[in-house]
Amino acid sequence: MRDLRLLAPACAAWAAAWIAVAGPDLGAGPALVPGVIWGAASVILVILGVLVLRSGRRRSLVAIAATLLVVLEAAALVSTAAAVALANRTASPLAAIASDRGAAEVVLEVTSPPRPMQAAVWEDETPRIRVDGTVVAVDGRPATPVPVTVGLAASEGVEWGARIAFRARAQPLPAAEPNAFRLTGPAEVEILAAPPLWLSWAGDLRRGFNVAAARLGGDGGALVPALAIGDTSAVGPALDAAMKTSSLSHLTAVSGANCAIVTAAAFGLAALCGLGRGARVALALTALAGFVVLVTPQASVIRAAVMAVVILIGLALARGGGGVSALSLAVVVLLAQNPWLARDYGFALSAAATAGLLLLAAPLARRLSDVMPTSLAVVLAVPIAAQLACQPVLVLLDPSIALYGVPANLLAAPAAPVGTVVGMIGCLVLPVLPSVGYALMQVAWVPATWIALLAHGASALPAARLAWPADAVGALLLVVATAAGLWLALARAGPGPARRLVAGLLVLLVAVPLGVAVGPGLVARAQHPPDWDVADCDVGQGDAVLVRSEGATALIDTGPDPEALTRCLTLLGVERIDLLVLTHWDADHVGGSDAVLGLVDTVIHGPPDGHRSAKVLDALDASGVDSVEVTSGMRGTLGESRWRVLWPPTGAQPGNDASVVLQLDGASGRAIFLGDLGEQAQARMSASAEPGPVDLVKVAHHGSADQSARLYERLHATVGIIGVGADNGYGHPAGDLLDLLDRVGTAVVRSDRTGTSLLTADGSGGYRLWVERGSGDVAPRP
Repeated sequence: MRDLRLLAPACAAWAAAWIAVAGPDLGAGPALVPGVIWGAASVILVILGVLVLRSGRRRSLVAIAATLLVVLEAAALVSTAAAVALANRTASPLAAIASDRGAAEVVLEVTSPPRPMQAAVWEDETPRIRVDGTVVAVDGRPATPVPVTVGLAASEGVEWGARIAFRARAQPLPAAEPNAFRLTGPAEVEILAAPPLWLSWAGDLRRGFNVAAARLGGDGGALVPALAIGDTSAVGPALDAAMKTSSLSHLTAVSGANCAIVTAAAFGLAALCGLGRGARVALALTALAGFVVLVTPQASVIRAAVMAVVILIGLALARGGGGVSALSLAVVVLLAQNPWLARDYGFALSAAATAGLLLLAAPLARRLSDVMPTSLAVVLAVPIAAQLACQPVLVLLDPSIALYGVPANLLAAPAAPVGTVVGMIGCLVLPVLPSVGYALMQVAWVPATWIALLAHGASALPAARLAWPADAVGALLLVVATAAGLWLALARAGPGPARRLVAGLLVLLVAVPLGVAVGPGLVARAQHPPDWDVADCDVGQGDAVLVRSEGATALIDTGPDPEALTRCLTLLGVERIDLLVLTHWDADHVGGSDAVLGLVDTVIHGPPDGHRSAKVLDALDASGVDSVEVTSGMRGTLGESRWRVLWPPTGAQPGNDASVVLQLDGASGRAIFLGDLGEQAQARMSASAEPGPVDLVKVAHHGSADQSARLYERLHATVGIIGVGADNGYGHPAGDLLDLLDRVGTAVVRSDRTGTSLLTADGSGGYRLWVERGSGDVAPRP
């Protein structure tokens, strides 16, 4: 029987860390949670002492008190670590700089490999990277290290382990975020120190491996580094979406299987050399450490590595230990080192998958073996157990269920180990024997290509993803449904009232949420043409404009109300937003941002303004979004289209006249989105950016009278869209503005009269128009 005694301390530590790191966000002091837990532990310690002194025949009470004491001590340990780290954040000089909205010279130690910011969004000539690190000095003075994140223009020398310096502003992040501050505005970066040798070798090896993999071509070439060392930088948006839809994305995350392969290989090699147990363990630990450095210490990697270390130490001490015990101990150790892992989805998925395999795989295999050969039952039980354990966590990330996940994983199962092992060997051999290493990579390309084909095929099947209720409610429903299904599958009792009751409950738990999640969307999507290019969402008095280009989607502003934006996204079937543009921080442009949490890949925005911008960006950052402050001249892509920021200039003060102005060029024509610029700012933007004629203009400031006639004459747009609410009280759109647009030949589409409107380019400079309240065509420009 498995030893499950350490599960309770692990679960308590996880819960304590989850609460403790968010305490300040809820108005509680950092010391509150550990203080309460240590107090409870002290009481239990006293009770335990009394029971020991007077135990007599009360050994069961002593055991209960001792177990509870261990549970509380594990929780107290991780919550104390959280309190210390939170206190360091508060005392950091960056906190004062953020409060004053000033800037400072910071020295940053890079703590993980920089990751590219959505290659499909940024132009190749101006790639951007996201860097996480610890600030160790501010304005020339040493500071207690605190974790931060910053977006930079990619430059040589910014690598894991390097020390860099730059001038930037600081914005505090919520206490629940792993990084304490977001740094913005760095223009130039100075490299103060290169990475140490024990890190630089891995960076050189990864770069060489990626360059060689790029020569392989196709999705297989993109997947070889992902399978071998967990580097997904070459995986494009289409393949990434297909891997997620088919539940195959876990194959690109380094996990326990990879660590097991490395440690087993090193242990076996040491045994072949005749080394003793201690030397074998030492060699395995060394190989494991090198592997962690090579693949970078992601959450799943460090969880697997610590589990392997616990097992290896047990071997060195000639003491056995179950997998559940090793997992539980690894969780406690890691949370004590970094309590913010309790809120990391990668860590949760890794731990859940491992727990599922340890606790569910064997019972499922035994039950399945009643109706099929044992070997097939074991093969099926593994992906089913992992999928069942991970699905509640996955629903929090994406409210849907991958219908073909288990079959896809079964078909990928023979290929994944080959691609992983052969690719990893190729990576290690490549610098020494390039021809042999590249030949091994070509072998790994075959199973990698098979996995890519499976992902695309499974994701293209009907109902590949079933919608499910979002957030904690959806996860809880799925946990209850899973528990009910497992009880029905594993319980040996015959038919009876209890089984019928549980079966009925399971049907309701599945059918009702699916109906609620799927039904409204199917009805809404049948009401509009599917081939639209631009959508002006009816969000009341505010802006929210969607643009599509070759499968990619951008959203310019979110309007004032999350519910109104959600209605528009549901109507149009938008489930993913590649680029979110927040022009400025007024509520009628960013108030609906909660509606896109979990849907967005990249956010670009103008100069932050303190509390209002922090409230919006903090929530987006927590959902895993890359956010970048942009200024005029920055460029990027949306599908096959190109976008360019025309405004604001560097150093602009936040406000309407610092709105991000975006120009988009593509197959659907040229469009310009003017935010809330006033007349003078429009004139300055026009003089500096020199925009030419466009096909579509998003009229500035909801059609207010504060407009530059010369700019609209210069734009000479075919159609102008105005996001405006009925009876708005501002007099928008102004009569003078409407007269101006009529004079320059720009047809007006206004959301107060048409509701949500869809524009489809006809190839001649005009648009077909669909509206909720009426229909018509916008003629091409004469």
